[in-house]
Amino acid sequence: MSAGGTLVLVAHGTRHPGGGVVVEEIARLVRERGGVDVRVAYADVRQPDVTAVLREVRGPAVVVPAFLAAGYHVRVDVPAQVVASGHRDVVIAEPIGAAVVPAVVERLREAGWREGDPVVLGAAGSSDARALGEVRKVAEVLAQWVGGPVRVGYAATASPRIGEVVAEVRAAGAAGAAGAAAAGAAGAAGAAGGGSGGRVAVASWLLAPGVFHRGMRECGAEIVSEPIGAHERVVEAVLLRYYEGRRSRWAA
Repeated sequence: MSAGGTLVLVAHGTRHPGGGVVVEEIARLVRERGGVDVRVAYADVRQPDVTAVLREVRGPAVVVPAFLAAGYHVRVDVPAQVVASGHRDVVIAEPIGAAVVPAVVERLREAGWREGDPVVLGAAGSSDARALGEVRKVAEVLAQWVGGPVRVGYAATASPRIGEVVAEVRAAGAAGAAGAAAAGAAGAAGAAGGGSGGRVAVASWLLAPGVFHRGMRECGAEIVSEPIGAHERVVEAVLLRYYEGRRSRWAA
């Protein structure tokens, strides 16, 4: 146990083997960078859950949700599992959220995105209105990075679905290019198509591979970025939430 308490890193959980690999790699990097005791737990699908991990922790703990929005799992499941553990010295930090948008941009560029390619933010989806609102705010931040409007499409649960949005964005780009060409504005047509033949890029707002990312790959976009993964921005965000949680515990 580190002097500041154990960091319990909570991920969603997936049956995809790569998902567990990513979470363990994030935990390893956080452990090395921050010099803290890090335990991995899952809110759903995989074990151990938060309850099981906290029952093995001695001393204070900060639970850091490695989630990109505060949906049902973060607001309901994780707190319930903390209570079920019986551990009395636990702080639940905020999810890592929009702090990792620069990592999304990097993954987008690695996938082949070029300035002018229209971008759709591909998210998992949620039944929680607050979480969907957070995703829309992320799209606004991402729009500043890519220099153009960013719409949101969901892989599950929420609407509109990612495939529908990709098709609409492509159709809008084609119509704009055709109209500009008809007006004899070749330069404007090039801008509308982004100089990329009308390619549509999906920026994956996902932490790890799994069924949601597989669905995004099949959405019809020419470019689909990889999940964020064990990026240094994720490591920094997890440590930031941990330190914030420690400060709130001391303040209490």
